[in-house]
Amino acid sequence: MQFSQLIEDFSFHKKELGSNPEITGLSFDSRTVEKGDLFFAIQGKNVDGADYIRQAIQRGAVAVIAKEKPKEDVPYALTDCVRKGMAHVAAKFYDNAHKKLKLVAVTGTNGKTTVARTIHYALNLNGKRAGVIGTTGVYYADKYFAPILTTPDSLFLHRIFADMVKNNVEYVVMEVSAHALKFDRVHGLTFAVSILTNLSQDHLDDFLNMESYAKAKAKLFTPEFTEFAIFNTDDDFALALSRESTIPHLTYGLHNPSDAFAIDVKFSPKGTEYVMNLLDYVYRMQTTQIGEYNVSNQLAAALALLKLGIPTRNVAAALCSNFAVEGRMERVAEVLGASVYVDFAHTPEGLKNALTALRAITKGKLICLFGCGGNRDMDKRAKMGEISGALADFTIITSDNPRYEDPLMIIGEVERGVRKQSKRYVTVQDRRMGISYALEILSKGDVLLLAGKGAENYQEIMGVRFPYSDKEYVKELLS
Repeated sequence: MQFSQLIEDFSFHKKELGSNPEITGLSFDSRTVEKGDLFFAIQGKNVDGADYIRQAIQRGAVAVIAKEKPKEDVPYALTDCVRKGMAHVAAKFYDNAHKKLKLVAVTGTNGKTTVARTIHYALNLNGKRAGVIGTTGVYYADKYFAPILTTPDSLFLHRIFADMVKNNVEYVVMEVSAHALKFDRVHGLTFAVSILTNLSQDHLDDFLNMESYAKAKAKLFTPEFTEFAIFNTDDDFALALSRESTIPHLTYGLHNPSDAFAIDVKFSPKGTEYVMNLLDYVYRMQTTQIGEYNVSNQLAAALALLKLGIPTRNVAAALCSNFAVEGRMERVAEVLGASVYVDFAHTPEGLKNALTALRAITKGKLICLFGCGGNRDMDKRAKMGEISGALADFTIITSDNPRYEDPLMIIGEVERGVRKQSKRYVTVQDRRMGISYALEILSKGDVLLLAGKGAENYQEIMGVRFPYSDKEYVKELLS
């Protein structure tokens, strides 16, 4: 497609087409540019793409989209928001494949993956061809791509949409992060249904305060992006947003009046039983998932499935099937009558939910092993320590993804929180050694939670991702 065709119908305030080259690819990373590419000079946290235009041209870029006129002699188009321009061009380059798909968005601090994967699973179970994009990767038509970001960049998204259309996919369920909304990765997309699960502390290293974080989430629930919304009335932010919403919506919850709700909730090591009222259709439910928050996640998925045309009876049947999301409250082993669970809980609210859920089924001691990521929201470290100190009988503080920080410094910040609530803890810097120790101290009836990494298959240390999985390491030890 020619450069002039790609940049029409968008508010580029200045263009210089030059020879109007044929564009054969798109890139925003000068290191991966190939001959015939259009290069997007986007601005990152510590990087300005304009500094890499020359390198991109040397590698074969034939045109550039930037914020300011390039110093190099190259066809260009200028815009105040290169990321929005990139999303627009990517959609056009891939023949607007997104318009041939029914898109579903799930956002919130916690629960995105579980809700998205549940909807994806239920749609396929009901004969629909569905794909999912999120934290655990991209799945569709027997294909799998490892996760890069919760919500990938717009170039990746539209390339995947095009391939999904080729593979006859009808529905795409997406986890939409606050970063994706802030950085316009989903610009130009329209979601048939969007779900807001909750809002609690996370990513304050990027958003600085909860107000800006909430503002990014709220952006999704406007007519620009969403045709129909689903809100959690048990979350203060979601409840307030539902009352202000100008788009059609439904609500779900366990503790406040809602369109979908649950009563008579009972927990056991085998899962959860409850009675679901889904728009006045009542079903007795039994699921292998554990915890009140997972009942809430099921209600969210149920409303979305109804809105997508799945009959209520089929919705209930799908939610009762033996389906689990890897790394989300996943029971990975039994050791001498004790149970071991892996969960992605990496926020204060997420850790509180996980420990509260497990406490309800623990006959012996509840042991929690976790750490906090480096170069991320530092404020939550002591808070998560306090939560584990208060809710667990014993805490093992260890490393998560320290990235470029000193693991012992992170552990020390978590430890300060634990000590406010309990003296029953140890610190073990090496996560493998921490897990080995945890397994050794288990007794019959105990429950061990390995929190923070979930289904991640790496540990990031000093910029290097080393192969590692909590689940696989437990299996290795027990073998």
